[in-house]
Amino acid sequence: MIQNLLQTPIEYLKGVGPNRAEVLKKELNIQSYRDLINFFPNRYIDKTGFYKVAQLQRNSSEVQIVGKIVHMKMVEQKRGKRLVADFVDDTGKIELIWFRGHKWIKENLKLNTPYVIFGKTNWYNGTFSMPHPEMELVADYKRNLRPAMQPVYPSTEMLQKKGITNRVIMKLMQAVLQQTGLKFSESLSSSLGKELKLISKAEALFNIHFPKNQELLAKAQFRLKFEELFFIQLQLLRKNMLHKQKIKGFNFDQIGDHFNHFYNDYLPFDLTNAQKRVIKEIRSDMGSGAQMNRLLQGDVGSGKTIVALMSMLIALDNKFQACLMAPTEILSIQHYNGLKELCEKLDLNIYLLTGSTKTAMRREIHEKLENGEIDILIGTHALLEDKVKFHNLGLAVIDEQHRFGVAQRAKLWKKNHIPPHVLVMTATPIPRTLAMSLYGDLDISVIDELPPGRKPVKTVHRYDSNRLKVFAFIRDEIKKGRQVYIVYPLIQESEKMDYKDLMDGYESIAREFPDNQISIVHGQMKPADKDYEMDRFVRAETEIMVATTVIEVGVNVPNASVMIIESAERFGLSQLHQLRGRVGRGAEQSFCILMTGHKLSNDSKTRLETMTGTNDGFEIAEVDLKLRGPGDLMGTQQSGVLNLKIADIVKDNSILQTARFYASKILKEDPNLSKEENLAIKNAYARLVKNKTIWNYIS
Repeated sequence: MIQNLLQTPIEYLKGVGPNRAEVLKKELNIQSYRDLINFFPNRYIDKTGFYKVAQLQRNSSEVQIVGKIVHMKMVEQKRGKRLVADFVDDTGKIELIWFRGHKWIKENLKLNTPYVIFGKTNWYNGTFSMPHPEMELVADYKRNLRPAMQPVYPSTEMLQKKGITNRVIMKLMQAVLQQTGLKFSESLSSSLGKELKLISKAEALFNIHFPKNQELLAKAQFRLKFEELFFIQLQLLRKNMLHKQKIKGFNFDQIGDHFNHFYNDYLPFDLTNAQKRVIKEIRSDMGSGAQMNRLLQGDVGSGKTIVALMSMLIALDNKFQACLMAPTEILSIQHYNGLKELCEKLDLNIYLLTGSTKTAMRREIHEKLENGEIDILIGTHALLEDKVKFHNLGLAVIDEQHRFGVAQRAKLWKKNHIPPHVLVMTATPIPRTLAMSLYGDLDISVIDELPPGRKPVKTVHRYDSNRLKVFAFIRDEIKKGRQVYIVYPLIQESEKMDYKDLMDGYESIAREFPDNQISIVHGQMKPADKDYEMDRFVRAETEIMVATTVIEVGVNVPNASVMIIESAERFGLSQLHQLRGRVGRGAEQSFCILMTGHKLSNDSKTRLETMTGTNDGFEIAEVDLKLRGPGDLMGTQQSGVLNLKIADIVKDNSILQTARFYASKILKEDPNLSKEENLAIKNAYARLVKNKTIWNYIS
């Protein structure tokens, strides 16, 4: 049976053996026949045409020529010798050159016998030459299985060192395809194949390695990319479905006094349509009897906190407690102050628990929490300590979730016999493409409009040579009673240099603005000093805050209307967008000024153009994803997540959307994949899950 054959260890393939098998396993993780077949080329050399010597151009391109060797000689050079052969066809002559392996080559080459040669041409002193060409007798060339387009496989230094060249991999690929007889079982349903005009699995695997032409290669690539993304989406959607069936959640069917009272009497502003839509989605989740697992995305200032509060009020109306966990102390204090203010007229017990909460207060919180006197607990990682026991936790809100590990979230769950509903919030817009793959098993809500009365921040790019005009602009804004941020980059490797930039910057600002109060905040300060300086700025005792990127997350100063980002070309797009989100929180017009030198790379130009062109975090995230790639965007801890064999979620975004659509459609019609027509999908899926080939993307 083909499946058993595909599991054969790679050392048993003709041409491999134990030594090569060791290298293939170590360098490429190729353990079996199946792994080898799924090791795809990353580019192709088009060998569909032959050139005549007279047609060669002086552009060092790769060409294929048919001709004969008429003469060979050894030429002395500074170091050692080189072997030179005259190769001719009926239009002219080219020199073939070898710098090593002369003896073997000289013994094995035949004079006046037709060869096919392939390689890169050089033009020097009026003659074309080709160093170390690939050579094959025309008689052998006609006999062998050969692609007109030659695959080029990813390689490593060790593979080259051990003599496992591209040619060797091609030979092994030929051997494995011949041994399997291309009898690959279908992994998709015939109806899916028809609807998407897919070629068969066997055709796709043959043409990805040995394409007959460009058209067949394109069809093979589409088929295999679709299949890879389809099974990932199938797993994520199924996981979500099973989660809802299996993990029962509290049924919050009451919408009572807390929620209605707040909504009707104390809401500080009208909710946007996006906020209303999201609250509706959350209400429906929490009343479904299954545990809610929802990701709430919204740009800085889009009003996620109100949504989180109203979700907590639903928990309180159903006689449960709620908690909100934030990654930093500053952010949790801010959430605490914000929620206290919003709930001022509601009779609620809201407490704050962080690393610096005093011991006596801690004891009081532990006690009140356990006997149910605390309604809402806000805090940092301190909420995860074993001593923290809730009376009945019904909803856990997690802010900026990418800063918490999977294990930490699981700890929150274990505080109850039934896991609480979970609402994960992030102000880092995640492109749809990535969200679909990383958080495909979470339900996703998006707040995609800003509250009314918020004016979009005006963003401009200025060169260092315009600095005096920028200073004049700052003076005008301070005269109007506004405050200003001036941010310097902080890049760990060059901390000394960054610190110097910051201090030089601070001194020049102090000289320019002798009559103004200036705060300074950077990473080398003690936390207490940092908080003191931040606090002065929040209370408007200082007009200018000179800082490194420590202010990126969460500082809320509605009166600050200008953000100046020094050396803006050194920041990533999402960082620039996060920093810009620190201003524009009041009703006044706010500004973000990106300062740079004149020398800019193409990527830097793209980033600056994107920032000045749009305030839409999702659009910015899409550009960021294209510039940096998925691994970088999610940070190393999750880069393995996108370890795809052939698809690329950025370039193949449209295939990903198609794959998700069909995976969702099939699961709706046949949740257990038990229909006859879905048997192929069910078998392939079971195999992938068993071999752990599909990533468990997220807890």
